[in-house]
Amino acid sequence: MELREMSESCENQEKDVTLNNNGATDAAETTKNENISGEATTETPTVDNIQATEADDAAPAASADYSTLDKPGLVAALEEQLQKPIESIRDDVNLIKIAFYSLRNAEIAAEKEDFLAKGNEEAAFAPKEDADEAKFKALLNTIKEKRAEYNARQEAEKEENLKKKQAIIDEIKSIVSDPDNINKQYNRIQQLQQEFKAIGEVPAAHVTDTWKNYQKVTENFYDLLKMNKELRDYDFKKNLEAKQQLCSEAEMLDNVDDVVIAFRKLQDLHNQWREIGPVAKEVREELWARFKEASAKINKKYQAFFENRKEKEKENETAKIALCEKIEAIDIDALKSFAKWDDATKTIIAIQEEWKKLGFASRKVNAELFARFRQTCDKFFARKAEFFKTMKEEFAANLEKKTALCEQAEALKDSTDWKKTADKLVALQKEWKTIGPVVKKHSDAVWKRFISACDYFFEQKNKQTSSVHQAEHANLTAKREIIDAINAIIADENETEGAKKVRELMKKWQEIGHVPFKEKDKVYADYKAAIDKAFDKFDMKEIRAGLSNFESSLSGTSQDKIYRERERLVRSYEQKCNELKTYENNLGFFNAQSKGGNSMLKEVERKIQKIKDELSLLEQKIKLVDEKL
Repeated sequence: MELREMSESCENQEKDVTLNNNGATDAAETTKNENISGEATTETPTVDNIQATEADDAAPAASADYSTLDKPGLVAALEEQLQKPIESIRDDVNLIKIAFYSLRNAEIAAEKEDFLAKGNEEAAFAPKEDADEAKFKALLNTIKEKRAEYNARQEAEKEENLKKKQAIIDEIKSIVSDPDNINKQYNRIQQLQQEFKAIGEVPAAHVTDTWKNYQKVTENFYDLLKMNKELRDYDFKKNLEAKQQLCSEAEMLDNVDDVVIAFRKLQDLHNQWREIGPVAKEVREELWARFKEASAKINKKYQAFFENRKEKEKENETAKIALCEKIEAIDIDALKSFAKWDDATKTIIAIQEEWKKLGFASRKVNAELFARFRQTCDKFFARKAEFFKTMKEEFAANLEKKTALCEQAEALKDSTDWKKTADKLVALQKEWKTIGPVVKKHSDAVWKRFISACDYFFEQKNKQTSSVHQAEHANLTAKREIIDAINAIIADENETEGAKKVRELMKKWQEIGHVPFKEKDKVYADYKAAIDKAFDKFDMKEIRAGLSNFESSLSGTSQDKIYRERERLVRSYEQKCNELKTYENNLGFFNAQSKGGNSMLKEVERKIQKIKDELSLLEQKIKLVDEKL
């Protein structure tokens, strides 16, 4: 190899002289302006800056998921990173820091909200000291110090390597400057070459110049050295075979699917190329052109790969910013009902699913965007939990009040002091109306409990007025006859005045008085079923107008208004039930045998029937509202 280098250097010197004499570009200057693909550009990674390119553009290593850890866990994770080499923990430290301060910022926000809720001024707020944060900051400072020490050592080592290599170059220069004793220095040159190769990296800014200076002085040495042609040709042949093998390997890299792996392998091939000595002058340019062409293909793929990745990261960044803005645009203060919170929650979850489908943005903004997105989501769900907690407490208080009324009604239901107890129960019913709603799953049960106690008392009270039983049974018979008559009109296919007859029968129904309590629900259900069939057959729309108009008014109405409408209907229903009970209770005070008593009794019964019809309509409206919720 030594003989080969001597001979080839002589030829190189001749070539350089010829090029300069013909006005061609200096070989050293050409090398400075060309990258491994042969293109004069500063954007494509070159062999000379392979180390910097690999460090900056290599795909990020997979890191652990720290988002599930609490603060002590994150502190422990940071302590664990300190046990690893400082040059390998940068990404993990950044992720741990983001996760830790996401939790800490949430705590501070909660402290501040509590501080302001107590009536304090915002300017007076100061976060409480946090032991985990103090320890966390101390660990970060330790890491920073270690990294600074590491970087300082690396730079110092590279500067020392630069001095060593420059010293070798200077010594070779001094040897070349004494051509009379050039043959005696061959072994020393070989030793200096081995020492040069053994020396580590130099500062990136000096890599190219140092190598070119070394190459130049080495070639000058071999240009001056005259060796045996046979040994030189043998050395050239070995170098040619080695470089042809490198060309073949470089050309095969074009078939490697992973561009990053191919580029790294190409870097290794270029390092091997530099270590191999020169070849015969007549094949030197052709061989280098072949190797450079193969390198250019990989280099272009590598450049295109990172440009495409950069473009995709930019698209992901734009999409993530849009999702952040979309989720931040949700007005949390406007969410005042369960339905609105549920709708907003579905929107948040849908946006989170979109986020999961997006890839990484650029390193410098990806973590920042995730922290921004996560903070907004956390704020939303914290406010939602607060709202539901408040509503739950309010509903629980209402349930407690209504339960207390149930207990009072149950304590009175067996009383035989009819007048006094009736007044107390009516007062309890009025108080019931003033209490707000309870959770839907308890509302029916507590209402049934309360009304059952009231009904039981009034049933017992009504039993004491046995004088009206016979009239009630007569009324029951009359009402059943009306139901039968309505059904007969419906069954008559030739009926032309069905609507008129049904209205007359409805009027008679309203004029009929009270029926036995245990039969009232069944007979009214049969009556309502017959009336519904008559409505359908004779197209009696006017009676249903109120219900139809109500159903139309619900269209396009917000969930919050629908919920308030249901509360209003329930209160109306309870009010009508109380009115009905009052009228039914009053029946016991009428003396049907007294003068004018019968007409008053019928008037009360007519009002009772009207209230029942209104209750039926309210039940249907409440059912429509429940379907909308």
